[in-house]
Amino acid sequence: MSEIIEIKVHPDFAFDASRHLDLLSSAVGVKLKPDQIRMLKRSIDARQKPVSYILKFEVSKDAEIQIFPNRIIDDFPNVAMGKPVHIIGAGPAGYFAALELISLGLKPIIYDRGKEVRARRRDLKAIQQDGIVNPDSNYCFGEGGAGTYSDGKLYTRSNKRGDLQRVLKLLVEHHATPDILVDAHPHIGSNKLPQVVEEIRNTIVAHGGEIHFDSKLTDIHYDQSGIRSIEINGDTNISCQKLILATGHSARDIYELLWRRKVHIESKAFALGVRIEHPQSLIDSNQYRQSPRHLNLPAASYSLVTQVDGRGVFSFCMCPGGLIVPAATAPGEIVVNGMSMSRRDSPYANSGIVVAVEKEDLKKFDQFGPLATMKFQASVEQNLFNHGDGSQKAPSMRLTDFVNGKMSNSLGSSSYIPGLFAGRLDQWLPPMIYQRLKSGVMDFGRKMKGYYTEEAMVVGTESRTSSPVKIPRDSLTGQHVQINGLFPCGEGAGYAGGIVSAALDGQFIAKKVLESFS
Repeated sequence: MSEIIEIKVHPDFAFDASRHLDLLSSAVGVKLKPDQIRMLKRSIDARQKPVSYILKFEVSKDAEIQIFPNRIIDDFPNVAMGKPVHIIGAGPAGYFAALELISLGLKPIIYDRGKEVRARRRDLKAIQQDGIVNPDSNYCFGEGGAGTYSDGKLYTRSNKRGDLQRVLKLLVEHHATPDILVDAHPHIGSNKLPQVVEEIRNTIVAHGGEIHFDSKLTDIHYDQSGIRSIEINGDTNISCQKLILATGHSARDIYELLWRRKVHIESKAFALGVRIEHPQSLIDSNQYRQSPRHLNLPAASYSLVTQVDGRGVFSFCMCPGGLIVPAATAPGEIVVNGMSMSRRDSPYANSGIVVAVEKEDLKKFDQFGPLATMKFQASVEQNLFNHGDGSQKAPSMRLTDFVNGKMSNSLGSSSYIPGLFAGRLDQWLPPMIYQRLKSGVMDFGRKMKGYYTEEAMVVGTESRTSSPVKIPRDSLTGQHVQINGLFPCGEGAGYAGGIVSAALDGQFIAKKVLESFS
């Protein structure tokens, strides 16, 4: 019989297995062996000084604990001759839907507009260094979706639609670090994610699934009985009765296609704002109350939220030890996002600071019907681009100048490779966004010592926080409210908000597809 025991250790001993064993042996009064303990969770307690680690273990006095049970993928069947299920999108929703379909005996056939994960790198280099945006291969589109070249944060509060531990175990089985099974806020890192994504692809193909890159959905055909066929690349018509639509939150052409084909979609609230970048040492000093931080402590993060004039202002996708990257998906727009490598060792910390945007805020976009919020989002991105020099250089201000509404005479250093130019974000952002951001960051400065500083750079625009459109589905069947056989899935459908929640939604929808066959 086993029991759960927590121990508190100084960072010096956070990764000292022998020290853990001694402390646990003392706690239970029996000399334990390494195979009688299993770490369940590792978290940091920075509420008091010195900062410490809280470690939770399963301990057995009289038996071995099976730390690594049988692999999930070892039980996968070959589905080459199974019933086909077509999937649009090779992001976390699409790939985890495919893995779940295989486990259920169904054959996934995936189409993605972008390139396989390693070929994407050439297009990322082009947008970083030359300002050239490939609309089908960029930081959002391509194998693995937007999550591949991101921080790889794996924390979610949305675990009701699937098995969170199953998602994490599958990632580990595809070469993610086992630490993600125990860390309170796990992440993989953009330097490790491409290999993980590639291994998932290999598993899908090895078990009889199909994956087609450079394959863009260009039309969809249905009748009263449901989905009939899909068109790929404008010339290939494919018979299809079960379609999982997992295109991600930036596939605007898909929303346009659905509206044109009279598929019911809805305008959806989202959030828009800026990225704010601080020196990581400043964040460490504030959060850990020590400088420099201890070697065994990760780059510190923060989470901030406030209310301004009835709207939430909050930090989003905070990237400690990270980089700001250009996330435009079409020429003529400026979009920025954040990412981190696995070590999170950049000297910068960045986070989206965004304002909730509701449909009622956008009356002048009513003419676009369910695409109203999407059109507003695009208009802000295009406006910021039009104030630049035609490249992917992003407009920026020092945080103090942003709040005071004055042009920055100089800019600090930044991780953003295309470069920054001094611009009037206070004037170029919609007034309802700027005024709330201004009040919000002033409040954050009161809540977090050192946050409000001229050392911080404000960079525009952070606008791809979530989908601005919802593709509604029936909560019981998982199918679109109007069309049988169409299964909206993941972030692009408005049912997820990150790698793990998208993966969980993929699992959920795969099971609903199986149910639909019967």
